[in-house]
Amino acid sequence: MHLKPEYFIAKKIKSGGVSGKRFAGPVLKVAVGGIVLGMVVMILSIAIGTGFKKEIREKIIGFGSHIQVVSYDYNLSYEANPIPHDPSLLALLQSVKGVKNVQRFATKPGLIKTEEEMQGVVLKGIGPDYDFTFFKKILVKGNLPQYYTDSTSVEILISDDLSGMLNLEVGQDVFMYFFQDQIRARRFKVSGIYDSNLPDLDKMFIVADIRQIQRLNDWAFDQIAGYEILIDDYDSMNEIGEEVYTLSATQIYDDGTMLRTRTIRQAQPQVFNWLDLLDMNIAVIIILILLVAGFNMISGLLILILERTNMIGILKAIGMANWPLRKTFLYLSTHIAIRGLIWGNILGIGICLVQQYFGLVKLDPANYFLETVPIALNPLHLVLLNTGAIIAIFLMMLGPSYLAARISPVRAILFD
Repeated sequence: MHLKPEYFIAKKIKSGGVSGKRFAGPVLKVAVGGIVLGMVVMILSIAIGTGFKKEIREKIIGFGSHIQVVSYDYNLSYEANPIPHDPSLLALLQSVKGVKNVQRFATKPGLIKTEEEMQGVVLKGIGPDYDFTFFKKILVKGNLPQYYTDSTSVEILISDDLSGMLNLEVGQDVFMYFFQDQIRARRFKVSGIYDSNLPDLDKMFIVADIRQIQRLNDWAFDQIAGYEILIDDYDSMNEIGEEVYTLSATQIYDDGTMLRTRTIRQAQPQVFNWLDLLDMNIAVIIILILLVAGFNMISGLLILILERTNMIGILKAIGMANWPLRKTFLYLSTHIAIRGLIWGNILGIGICLVQQYFGLVKLDPANYFLETVPIALNPLHLVLLNTGAIIAIFLMMLGPSYLAARISPVRAILFD
């Protein structure tokens, strides 16, 4: 198989078979090294940024679920108006494609007090249908409370922050006070302690039996604050939310109660808007790295062209057209780029996998809300990143290759 002249010449330059290779070796190594370093930084930026968003998002969802169905006049005071527990609506919600679990909940603000300290909190009531997956991951002491018996349980789950503030340990009893027409006191027993590293939420939520809130509010056994819906895929939350809204909005009960639906983004807009800013930061980093890698390639290719000015003049003198001449250097730069991308991917993905499985790089949870640097590798992100890098570098190479075609044969042959 015969190679075209431009490919043959480029291959010879790459292997050192064309005279004039004084700087080509170091230039090629620097160009490849620049792309490798840039690729590693870009992969780490995307993996860490995506991982951070995923971890924080899962923690927020762990406290409030993906979608909630509540009373139409539900407010943000955590003193909820009840809705009836409707088995027919529950069945409809569970039948929605992508829904993983539907669980009842109720909330009530109160005051937790020990002999030395007190703290305002929100008691979150749950039932036997609750998915404890999130709290299993962040449980640090004791056991998860059991709410499967016929009698109302006094077991509660508190955070490590509250445990430290109030000097509470697993197995201890503690009183909570609730302000209604009159002050009501309830005694609870600490079953377990969790730590999500989100201080604002950790200091707020205490998990308890939903029947405790039903009793405090004088609700019937079938009255709840609403339903929490967990789904399989966060990216489909809006679509599933619309379907849930369609099912719940048509429900009007005998007492006039109507329902509304809200997603976790609507319930916590500040947090999710803050997380969205990370995408802009990642995009800026990627653009800057691509520019640096591109200019590194441009300078390297210009040096290679300058080294072979005599060769270019001879090739043009014997009749080589401009476009094949340009393709010679484009082929050479493509080889450098692909070599750099391959090694960059190997190193970048390797570093990510080591961090993902061993967590070598630690973080201060007080500042970053996480204990280790989070990693989330998405194959689609890697494909798009490599495709974009190849296109960007190729476009940047068109300029230097055009310069090679503009060289005059007579001056090039006499150039030293």
